[in-house]
Amino acid sequence: MYRISVIGSGYVGLVSGACLADFGNEVICVDKDKEKVERLGRLDIPFYEPGLVEVVERNVHERRLSFSDNLPESVERTPIVFIAVGTPSGPDGAADLNAVFDVAREIALSMQGYRLVVQKSTVPVGTGRRVRETIAKHLKGDHPFDVASNPEFLREGSAVQDFTHPNRVVIGTWTTRAASILSDIYSPLYLNETPMVKTTVETAELIKYASNAFLATKISFINEMAALCEAVGADVQVVARGMGLDGRIGDKFLHPGPGYGGSCFPKDTRALVGFAAAAGVDLRIVRATIETNERQIDHMLDRCEQVMGGLAGKTVALLGLSFKPNTDDVREAPSLKIARRLLAAGAQVRAFDPVAMPNAARALPGLKLGTSAYEICEGADALAIVTEWNEFRRLDLERIKGLLKTPVLIDMKNVYSPERVRALGFRYVGVGRPHPAGSSPAVARAAE
Repeated sequence: MYRISVIGSGYVGLVSGACLADFGNEVICVDKDKEKVERLGRLDIPFYEPGLVEVVERNVHERRLSFSDNLPESVERTPIVFIAVGTPSGPDGAADLNAVFDVAREIALSMQGYRLVVQKSTVPVGTGRRVRETIAKHLKGDHPFDVASNPEFLREGSAVQDFTHPNRVVIGTWTTRAASILSDIYSPLYLNETPMVKTTVETAELIKYASNAFLATKISFINEMAALCEAVGADVQVVARGMGLDGRIGDKFLHPGPGYGGSCFPKDTRALVGFAAAAGVDLRIVRATIETNERQIDHMLDRCEQVMGGLAGKTVALLGLSFKPNTDDVREAPSLKIARRLLAAGAQVRAFDPVAMPNAARALPGLKLGTSAYEICEGADALAIVTEWNEFRRLDLERIKGLLKTPVLIDMKNVYSPERVRALGFRYVGVGRPHPAGSSPAVARAAE
């Protein structure tokens, strides 16, 4: 059993702290936001994440998990300190590390005896070394310490499962002492035969960015293939399946749509390009990934305009506001980018999401929200599915058709079968799917 402080009780910090407590450790989740700490003390989780409430409640009840806004006291009580504060994008796209170094200074001033400081936040390569320098500069007394990197690979919507059953744990250290402690903390995962990648701090920091950039690249790649499929009359769903069956490629993240969003991929790809440029390296593939993702919103708007015969004065029913299913996170969500563009083009937008509407209302004031998928469709000129929540996969399409002013379904996540929807009398537009009767602009031009 270890005594651990996790500094920062946002998404990564709270999930990590609760799951580390579930491993049998005594964990203090620390946050400078007193209101948040009070909410957590009442077991009021400030964001939606399946299964997290149960883990928090169980470990609070067993007295393994507690919450505090007193960082110095928490650091004094715990030999191991995880840093899990936010690293948002600055105006130039670089990661803002102010919170990381503020915490490092506070840790230095509060240390009593040996401390292992573990960087959990996503940070550019070299940050661990700067954290070590910051602590050494502000340290009061001769206290030994180590700095390590232990990047998170949590997917929103399945974060608890990802922490307790990860496909790997990355441990970046400079000393055998730090490596031994972190390995022991994660020893409960040995029963699952979880691979442990033990390396240097710098390499661990880069593994996180490289992983996210590669996954983002797969999304942008399949969206480019989808555009090509639309032009030549091919079906991107079949193309993706044919690619994914190759074990060297795999089928994950080969799902076309309106582009990636969320708190990680947009922020991390921009930061990676930035600190690589500072090191004299031009990451052209990652830059192309970012550019393709930004263009995808334009492509989605073009598709809407084409099938609706213009946007001004039209009403669009928008299904899905979170950037992905099973979360209430709307950061960089394609749905909100699309909604803003529709509104700017003179359209009206009504939206519904199972859990993300409060966050969406704060992010886009004035957005009209409904209580169900059916309510927002009444009198609308088109229905657009932007987030593939499971409950949107079995809509009563006959009822939807009767509610819409015109039977138009814009399926940005390819949830439905085009043949089935068109057979019901809808004008259907998917992403990277053949036009009716197999026609396409490119094929039609070639036949002329």
